[in-house]
Amino acid sequence: MNIKELLEENPIIAAVKNEEQLELAVNSSAQIIFVLFGDVMNIKKTSEIIASNNKMGIIHIDLVEGFTNKEVVIRFIKEETRFDGIISTKPQVVKLAKKYNLVAVQRVFIFDTLSLNTVKNHMISECDAIEVLPGIIPKVLGIISKYSNKPVVAGGLIETKEEVMQALSSGATCISTTKKEIWDM
Repeated sequence: MNIKELLEENPIIAAVKNEEQLELAVNSSAQIIFVLFGDVMNIKKTSEIIASNNKMGIIHIDLVEGFTNKEVVIRFIKEETRFDGIISTKPQVVKLAKKYNLVAVQRVFIFDTLSLNTVKNHMISECDAIEVLPGIIPKVLGIISKYSNKPVVAGGLIETKEEVMQALSSGATCISTTKKEIWDM
């Protein structure tokens, strides 16, 4: 199954910021977990916990303490962990991830017209999906989903079922949230 189909079939992504949330996420019905924490000493174990629970793990490598945007980091993720992919705001990291056949999610922040136009000009065609933050801006989700043929993940500030439904009806393929109450929705 390709990543687009997987995201479409799993519209709720558990985003975790610590080990307690990770344990809750692996025991939830969410099949995809975005890992938003860690350091070079513990991410291998984190990836093993996710994989042993038959979940897809995607690490936000910009948030891993001790990592850089160098190719060796991507090689490490591919060869030494069980993560299926990465999230990054850095275009060169997204491109490197694809070189190593990892799922690559480009994370973008949109807060005004200038940042929206910047994102449109700097979207990486190689990415598998685009995560838009904050994910509660229906107009922006619609614009990005029409502008790109990639799945759009709405992330950030999504806290209620109504916000999930609004994001999905506005053009998002799926949402990512740290709110464990939504993971089993």
